[in-house]
Amino acid sequence: MRYLHTMIRIRDVEESLDFWCNKMGLVETRRVEHEQGRFTLIFLAGTKDESRAKQENAPELELTYNWDPEDDLGNSRNFGHLAYKVDDIYATCQQLMDAGVTINRPPRDGRMAFVVSPDNISVELLQEGDAQAPAEPWLSMENTGSW
Repeated sequence: MRYLHTMIRIRDVEESLDFWCNKMGLVETRRVEHEQGRFTLIFLAGTKDESRAKQENAPELELTYNWDPEDDLGNSRNFGHLAYKVDDIYATCQQLMDAGVTINRPPRDGRMAFVVSPDNISVELLQEGDAQAPAEPWLSMENTGSW
């Protein structure tokens, strides 16, 4: 058995790509339009997985955009969360904050943080390797919202 991808439904392609690509740093590896089914599939990979994703199906995030409006997608959290390892948890969280993303669970431990996408998808960020030493402003930052 091999992990392939996680699929999430999105409401707004541009808003979602802004979050996942411009803010989170993923890259689009392919896009498939299904005219008869009236939906678009957009596959994203981490920068370290990009070349593998195009050749051998490395783990990807599949964004599914249904062309016809759907009822409430906003509160569906039944799958849990997505998790990504990052080179520098503090720098990543700072970049996200600078881009207007709320850090719901700050990396007080130098190891783990949570943010939420525009479609209410929880994203766990984990420090690659050992945890960094606890540091401000993260150490005293409170949790915000839910994740």
